[in-house]
Amino acid sequence: MSAERQTQRDPRQRPEQPERRDARAWAWAVRATPIGPLLLAATDEGLAQVVFHAEEKTAAEAVARLTRRLGAEPMAVSSAVPGSVPSADSGTAATAESADSTDSADSADSAPVPRCAEHLAEAIRQVESYFAGDTKAFTLSLDWSLTAGFNRRVLRELAARVPFGTVVGYQDLADRVGEPGAARAVGVAMGSNPLPVVVACHRVVESGGGIGGFGGGLETKRTLLALEGVLPQPLF
Repeated sequence: MSAERQTQRDPRQRPEQPERRDARAWAWAVRATPIGPLLLAATDEGLAQVVFHAEEKTAAEAVARLTRRLGAEPMAVSSAVPGSVPSADSGTAATAESADSTDSADSADSAPVPRCAEHLAEAIRQVESYFAGDTKAFTLSLDWSLTAGFNRRVLRELAARVPFGTVVGYQDLADRVGEPGAARAVGVAMGSNPLPVVVACHRVVESGGGIGGFGGGLETKRTLLALEGVLPQPLF
C-alpha cells in the first residue's frame, strides 16, 4: 500500500521538534540549477537546509525562518563563497564592496574564513557538480539539527543506503528502520526533509511503481530521477 493511500494515523506523524541550541553562525546563498534556483544554508556544523524554487520572495521567507530557528542573523561571507553572498543587514544577496583602503583590504584578506562559509562553498561546489553529471555521491558535512526523532532516523537511512541511480519504496524504507507499519510516516518525513537533493528524498517512490509525491513538485522529482538515469530524459 502506498504512503498516500494509508489512512490510519501513525503516532510517528506528530510534529518533530528540532534541537534547541544557542544562537549559531550561518550563511546562505542562492544558485541557479536545472530545477530552478536553490537556496543553500550552512552552519559551522555543515549544510543545514536546501530550499527549492528560491525566487526572491521564497528565499526571503526561508531566510526569515532560518533566522528564527538558528537564533541569529546570517553572516556576511567573503569570497570563500563564489558569486553573490548574503548580507547580514538586508537578508538579500549582495556583492563585495571596494575596500576603503589598502589596510582594510589586507585585514579582510587575512581574516579567517568562517566555518559556515567553508561548508557553504563546498556545498555549492558539490551541488553544481551533481547537476553537471560529475558527482554521484555527496561527501558534505551535514547539520541535522532542523529535523529530529523518527524523521531524522529515516532521512539518515536514506542518505546512507540509497545511492545515486536507485530508488526505494516508502514501505521498504519503513522496513529498513524497523517500523513496518510506518510507510505513511516515511512519506511525512520525506515531505519535511530540510536537505532535499543532498539527502535524496526524490529517490523514494511508491512500492507499486508510482512516482509518489514530492515537496518540490513532481516535475522536479522527474527531472532529478532522469538526471540519475532512473527515468528517461524528457524529449523536449
